[in-house]
Amino acid sequence: MATVLDILQKGTVYLEKYGVEDARLNMQYLIAHTLKCNRMQVYVDFDRELSEPQILLLRTLTKRRGNGEPLQHLLGTSQFCGLEFKIDDRALIPRHETEELTDRCAKLDLPERPEILDLGCGSGVIGLSLAHHLKKYQPRIVLADISESALSLAEENRATLLPEAVVTLIQSDLFSSVNGPFDLIVANLPYIPNSSETTLSREVRRDPAIALFGGEVGTEIIERFFRDVNHYLKPGGIIALEYGFDQEPTVRAFAEAAAFTAIEMLKDLSGICRFLFAVKSDKVS
Repeated sequence: MATVLDILQKGTVYLEKYGVEDARLNMQYLIAHTLKCNRMQVYVDFDRELSEPQILLLRTLTKRRGNGEPLQHLLGTSQFCGLEFKIDDRALIPRHETEELTDRCAKLDLPERPEILDLGCGSGVIGLSLAHHLKKYQPRIVLADISESALSLAEENRATLLPEAVVTLIQSDLFSSVNGPFDLIVANLPYIPNSSETTLSREVRRDPAIALFGGEVGTEIIERFFRDVNHYLKPGGIIALEYGFDQEPTVRAFAEAAAFTAIEMLKDLSGICRFLFAVKSDKVS
């Protein structure tokens, strides 16, 4: 009978053969998922013999991962800002950069009972994480997305993680069905150029196209955002956006044209300019 170590070694070699990055780490997660334990327990149980059903399940999961199915889809969950979210192909898999954006938002100087909009919410990771980490301020959170499927996933996460929080879900094409104003609008909108589809990894191409592609240039949806956002912000309200690695000049120009002040273009932990924070001018109605 195969042991945990046997499966870990053979599975790692298999995933490496099919070009999976961090193959050993992927196998650790798949084994932990199958055994219903945490990843560190895998090391403790190297000599544990697996049952035939467990071996068959791991073979299936390993083949699916080798074919490019994202690890998060196979596990069904993803850790984000200390919470475990349900993740599947209805919405974008959350990235570390978006977690950085959310952490920065949680540290903003917001009023008591802040009104917060998570625009293009996907699975709800940003808005629900803020609802959790800012709960002492009693925030009112609105999750909005154009995708009905994504909103259904966000609702499942809300019901599981924050059933008592004041969270509203709205299907909306940007601001079309949203009522403001808000103290903070945070958005991770599609920003990949349509022409970049063939350059994306197998895993990223499993995400919904509607959550990835922002138009021929990539910034068209962000440009639409800036046309209307002032109407949905309180005076002194803050916007926080994620954008593509080479889009800083374009996004800054959008913010300046919309008369935002205190514009900050911030780098992620990889040193890539990735986030915009800006404040609505009191002179803009």
